[in-house]
Amino acid sequence: MLIPLLIVGIILVAIITIFIMIMSRMKTGGGGRQTSKESNVVFKEAYKKLTQNPKDPQALLTIANYYYQQGSWETAYKNYGILTEVGGSNDEFIVYSHHGMCALKLGLMDIAYKSFTVARSLRQNDFEVNFNLGFLEFQNNNYERAAAFLQVARTMNPSDAATLRYLGHTCFKMNKHKEAMTFIRQAIEAAPDDKESLYVLGECYFEAGQIEQALKIFLHLRPDPIMGASASLFAGNIHTDQRQYEKAIEDFEIGLKHDDIKPDVLMELRYKLAICYIRQNDISKALVLLKQIHDSNPTYKDVPSLITKYQELNSNKNLQIFLMGSSADFVALCRKVVMAYYIKGKVKIIDISVTRDDWIDITTEVNTPRWSDVVIFRFIRTQGVVGELILRDFQSHLKEFKAGKGICIIVGTFSEEAKRFTEARLIDLIEKDKFVSILKKVEAHTPVSGTKR
Repeated sequence: MLIPLLIVGIILVAIITIFIMIMSRMKTGGGGRQTSKESNVVFKEAYKKLTQNPKDPQALLTIANYYYQQGSWETAYKNYGILTEVGGSNDEFIVYSHHGMCALKLGLMDIAYKSFTVARSLRQNDFEVNFNLGFLEFQNNNYERAAAFLQVARTMNPSDAATLRYLGHTCFKMNKHKEAMTFIRQAIEAAPDDKESLYVLGECYFEAGQIEQALKIFLHLRPDPIMGASASLFAGNIHTDQRQYEKAIEDFEIGLKHDDIKPDVLMELRYKLAICYIRQNDISKALVLLKQIHDSNPTYKDVPSLITKYQELNSNKNLQIFLMGSSADFVALCRKVVMAYYIKGKVKIIDISVTRDDWIDITTEVNTPRWSDVVIFRFIRTQGVVGELILRDFQSHLKEFKAGKGICIIVGTFSEEAKRFTEARLIDLIEKDKFVSILKKVEAHTPVSGTKR
């Protein structure tokens, strides 16, 4: 007996409170709007019914509908909530659909979904219910279910911009890019200021291989305060893929000028800009960005190794030329190394063979007081590990030119197999540490001591 009495008591308190609020609104004109005499009579009648029967469903519905029409979502939500518990309304669909909408407005997504689901079981072809269920499924990443609800909503209102928008976004998430493009273009026509949809349209073009159309959209969105940073990142990635590094740098720099950039976008903008600076041999600018990234996230991608690598290059101009300089500068530096390699000999360059942009062979005639022979220098622009196969190729090259000696120079290291291969052959291996010391002597314009024959 106590529990039913307690429920009745709670409902009576709610009724009295609601009635006081209603009368207050009526006296003040409802916040600037005059309430009709008819409405006054309706609410008085509803109140009388509630005082006689606190569970009167029609009286509760009248009061709930009033607050719903006023946009007083919290109060309307509470009253529709009472109706869902006591039941008996002659329009359950309105109760549950409005209860769901109030919950949605208040951010109570799970409750909204449950109420809309009940409403749809009562009336399957209601536009608002299907749209909102599709929206909620989209928010929960249930894209198949979202598409089903949104398609129903679309058949009932084919030109609704919001339906077209979420249907397009849903198709994009499902990798149905052509369908997504169709719906999103229609949504943008109806709502031209929807920049997020325009961005997704750019992504659709990109995924469909229509790179130029995608790039136009992202370039257009670069100044946008909301989508600008992400659009700049996308445009920069496209230009980077096309090896248009100056344009990519412009994109990334524009992106970084925006305020309130998402942390992941900010990190990626800095990282990609640093990589482009490296491509353009602007190591000092790249290091500034890499250190900013490291300060925020010390384990971000390969940033720690990049800092270590390029700090050394930034302090050693010749090493930087060897690894990153133009082909002409690279060849010129290698010539200097060759000419200074033998301290007590005369070196004559008789051939320079450039293989791709990162590998050259310089064939020389060396004359010393003790011996004379053909010596071939192979310079490889790498900081990685060089294996046996490259040295087998070098050995064949030496035989072809009938060279008495070969010298292979890198800024990385040789594998154990490579070292074993050269043990019984006249090939000297110069790794990073020794080569750095050679470069220092070349820079100082002093003779370099080489390997004895």
